[in-house]
Amino acid sequence: MMSHGGGWAWAFSRLLAAEAGMSTVVPEGRERLEQARTLIHRCYDQPLDLSQVAGAAHLSRHHFVREFRRAFDLTPHQYMTQVRLERARELLMTTDRSVTEICMAVGFSSLGSFSTLFARHVGHSPARYRRRVVQSLGVPSPLPPIPGCFLAKFGVGRPG
Repeated sequence: MMSHGGGWAWAFSRLLAAEAGMSTVVPEGRERLEQARTLIHRCYDQPLDLSQVAGAAHLSRHHFVREFRRAFDLTPHQYMTQVRLERARELLMTTDRSVTEICMAVGFSSLGSFSTLFARHVGHSPARYRRRVVQSLGVPSPLPPIPGCFLAKFGVGRPG
């Protein structure tokens, strides 16, 4: 018998009360990881830490890293870097913003780190990448701002 004098009925009522007080439903498995990926895509330009992203998945930091890597073949940090670099590539192709402005706009705080990572992942420095893209598209330098939707619809290499 329980010391609260209510036995199983008291314990059951406490369990029901606690359950009723739960305001959120924790999603399962892959859905949790997708919520974290959504957060990364939505906030790639902001300083996100592992605790925030793991919290979006309702998982501990260490378990989240293991599950994220298992699901997406990248750690959360690698994934965020990939998202940021992809956005930087888009901005380099479609705007005339400086490399420094783009670096800050995609969430990097160090131009040196950004340039090093960009070169490692893309194969060229940001400035060289922009020059090569401009040459390959046949657009006069400096590259004028071109909306991404326009490029997608009328991009180079599309059948006429």
